Amino acid sequence: MGLAGTQVTVSCIIPAFNEAARIGGVLSIALGHPALAEVIVVDDGSQDGTADIAAQAGARVIRMTANGGKAAAVFRAAEEARGTHVLMLDADLLGLAADDISRLVAPVMRGECDVTISLRGNSPAIWRAMGVDYISGERVMPVEDLRRPAPIAGFGLEVWLNRGWRLARRKVRIVSCPNLSSPAKAAKKGLLPGLLADVGMLRDIFRTASLPEVLRQLAFFMRASRD
Repeated sequence: MGLAGTQVTVSCIIPAFNEAARIGGVLSIALGHPALAEVIVVDDGSQDGTADIAAQAGARVIRMTANGGKAAAVFRAAEEARGTHVLMLDADLLGLAADDISRLVAPVMRGECDVTISLRGNSPAIWRAMGVDYISGERVMPVEDLRRPAPIAGFGLEVWLNRGWRLARRKVRIVSCPNLSSPAKAAKKGLLPGLLADVGMLRDIFRTASLPEVLRQLAFFMRASRD
């Protein structure tokens, strides 16, 4: 049971842009997981066959004609998601196990919390010391949280969600996933392009949420329960 006694069903949304080399590993865990009613891959204008790989694996695929960024891709999938709740997963995750999905989904299904967010093993040391990675991409939430789309810069989605959770006083559970990691952008794109991508991500975050708002989000998460 979930919010207000609603029977919880979970749609998994995986936004992907040029992740042909990595998405198969994520899909091998997500597809067929008993806690997931469906797996939706949003191909965000990829040019490397990401969509074909996802379709061949058995995922439900939404193909975007042009790259619109993570927020737009996730909002698009939420429009068609059949579940009451959504599990967001990044397409480039390493070390994802079925147990990670189970532990993210189970507290919401049992009605113990409204939303969950992961703490990856390779999150920055300061976030691990604080016990929260406020921009982690692995989250479970009511689908309604994604059905109020806003003009968000690509990587501003997580802080936009955080603000909504904070204002709605969502009950949050932080789930430790010590074996879960995501590759550095420099490892995927090369040193300079990766650094530029990191700068772009920070720009998107602070275009979406001011520094005082980010600090309020951190304080909000510090009060969350932990597994």
